[in-house]
Amino acid sequence: MKTFELKGEIRNDFGRSASRTYRREGLVPCVVYGGTNEENVNFVVKSGSVRNLIYTPEVYLVNLTLGEEKILSMVKEVQFHPVKDDVLHIDFLHVFEDKPVVIEVPVKLEGLAAGVKAGGKLSLDTRKLKVKALPSKLPENLVVDVTNLELGKSIQVGDLNFEDMEILNVKNAVICRVQLTRAARGEAAKADGEIETEAETEVEAEE
Repeated sequence: MKTFELKGEIRNDFGRSASRTYRREGLVPCVVYGGTNEENVNFVVKSGSVRNLIYTPEVYLVNLTLGEEKILSMVKEVQFHPVKDDVLHIDFLHVFEDKPVVIEVPVKLEGLAAGVKAGGKLSLDTRKLKVKALPSKLPENLVVDVTNLELGKSIQVGDLNFEDMEILNVKNAVICRVQLTRAARGEAAKADGEIETEAETEVEAEE
């Protein structure tokens, strides 16, 4: 999984008034949970420095630099302004190399589905899956091969298997499917009609 470098400054002032002051200065209040002493670390980052971390479909492990301390972490929760959509607060979770983490990873479809060749339309129903794994085993994407996916069929969570990783979504959740399009239905109906006509012709010829 990709890592994102982020530098912050320890925060000493707290409360709503202090938070508003930080935001007016272009800073975002943050906290990182789950350290070795179970102590939360409060800090601020420049709002521009987290734009590529927050406003993206990609998922990152975050290398936090707070003064002399470096912390491997991941984004746990982001609070946005209800109207402006500005980032108000970010919660991070301290990550350790020897402890599994739970994180949502994007799904990436690979291959040309057999059902698409037959006139169907491929749809991605689940764009991210919640997985549990050691940080070093986390991929950038969960690649799902759809080459053999036929018309009207789907791939569910229970059909997937990734090494060194546990998928936590329910087994019957649909990842992707090939749907029958209107044009494909028309072709299928036309083909059925031609088969029936041929069968009728053969019967008449025998009579």
